[in-house]
Amino acid sequence: MKEVSPQTLQRLRQDVQSMHAYAVQESTGMVKLDAMENPHRLSLPLQTALGLRLGALALNRYPGERVNVLRRALAAYAHMPAGFDIMLGNGSDELISLLALACDVPGASILAPLPGFVMYAMSAQLQGLAFHGVALSADFELDEAAMLAAIAQHKPAITYLAYPNNPTANLWNDAAIENIVLAVGEQGGLVVIDEAYQPFASKSYIDRLTQHSHVLLLRTLSKFGLAGVRLGYLMGPAALIAEIDKVRPPYNISVLNCECALFALEHHAVFATQAREVCAQRALLLEALGQLPGVRPYPSDANMILLRVPDAQKTFDALKLRKVLLKNVSKMHPLLDNCLRLTVGTAEENAKLLAALEASL
Repeated sequence: MKEVSPQTLQRLRQDVQSMHAYAVQESTGMVKLDAMENPHRLSLPLQTALGLRLGALALNRYPGERVNVLRRALAAYAHMPAGFDIMLGNGSDELISLLALACDVPGASILAPLPGFVMYAMSAQLQGLAFHGVALSADFELDEAAMLAAIAQHKPAITYLAYPNNPTANLWNDAAIENIVLAVGEQGGLVVIDEAYQPFASKSYIDRLTQHSHVLLLRTLSKFGLAGVRLGYLMGPAALIAEIDKVRPPYNISVLNCECALFALEHHAVFATQAREVCAQRALLLEALGQLPGVRPYPSDANMILLRVPDAQKTFDALKLRKVLLKNVSKMHPLLDNCLRLTVGTAEENAKLLAALEASL
């Protein structure tokens, strides 16, 4: 690799140089259970139909009215309330970055519970905003008192609440969430309810969305079953979405993203069946994991399970040797000591995981 001169590197931000890039694990030949992907592929007839549809697209043209068709289709699918609007992103990651950009006023900060999704803090850092993390309780519930104190002290521009949370996979107490939402509203901040794992959750915040004018709902089609398509969407009061949408790059959703998403929504019953299968496998997996000596699985409302083992790194390495890939989250936060996170896979994948885990322990 050719070296870059120190003079050139001086042009790059020092904090960027000290960061670690988002790591994607090599997964060739592995039972891939590290990234919360839907394990089910489209049937051959649907693959053929989608291929013909994508092949007919005018790739020589910028995205046009079909993007607005998609916005309307997503609004209908999500049962978006009247008076609200929807903004599309190249995955929810882009929307998180755009929210930080839109709220970058002097003294602004972002607040979120920890452990949580890494992009909340990263978006703050990249935009030059302060980030305030508030530790969850030992059982991964919201520390309501600590959250309210942090909100009063820092007056964050954005407070993220993941529902359910990543990597802990649980739904937090509704009363605590409402108290936090009210506290943020009193000091003029925004609350973003991140429902990335909504297809597998027993509850959604969508029914409470109209109660507040400062709450945005963030979702993605990645967990729905389109992780490779990269399509996120943000819902909120129309006037608020109109302001945030001004920082969105033009044509950020490709014609391929758009048509894949429309195709999936037209066949949403197929994906709903897949989600039910994942939830059924999750229940079986939780029961089986709970019977393994030294393993503590935590309750899940997502397509992932957090589990604590005697030695996370040793178990992770042993599983990898057996061609099963999980996510070692044990170094992300002290509360996650010796924790691994696994994606709920197919029945066959889960059987391989359990056999490998038993042998590794």
